[in-house]
Amino acid sequence: MKNFLAVLFFLLFGNISFANDTEDLMQFFNEYVNAANSYSCNYFDFYTNNAKIIRVVEKPDGTQESVFIPLEKYKSEAKKSTKLAKLRNYKNKYLNIKITKQGEDYKIAAMRMPSTSDYKIPAHFIVGKDSDGNWKIKEESMNTKVQRFLNCS
Repeated sequence: MKNFLAVLFFLLFGNISFANDTEDLMQFFNEYVNAANSYSCNYFDFYTNNAKIIRVVEKPDGTQESVFIPLEKYKSEAKKSTKLAKLRNYKNKYLNIKITKQGEDYKIAAMRMPSTSDYKIPAHFIVGKDSDGNWKIKEESMNTKVQRFLNCS
């Protein structure tokens, strides 16, 4: 009976904890998307200082190549392209969002739909809490059909 109660307690309260984290994560993710889509100055505050940025380039021949971009280079390139993105009213919409626990962190997986296209491509974020208890993006991976990323590594 004690084992049963212990398991039941864990299941009930473990799920509550996951549910609370999921709600907090969705709020964090929505704030991140809003900051990105509005070209907010605090956009990079959502990332850890050593966040891993990955672009999975989908080549015209159907193959893929992962490109790892140092965060500082990513920031620099993002700042350069902001004016053109604003002019084009470029935004990302995320659909079919799924959150799974991975150790102490969480993975947010979604299909990303750029406003300048009619296709959806995979994206994921590994998110965890920093030493102050704030959610931060530790890894961002997005598929892209933009070939210029092949020159970023």
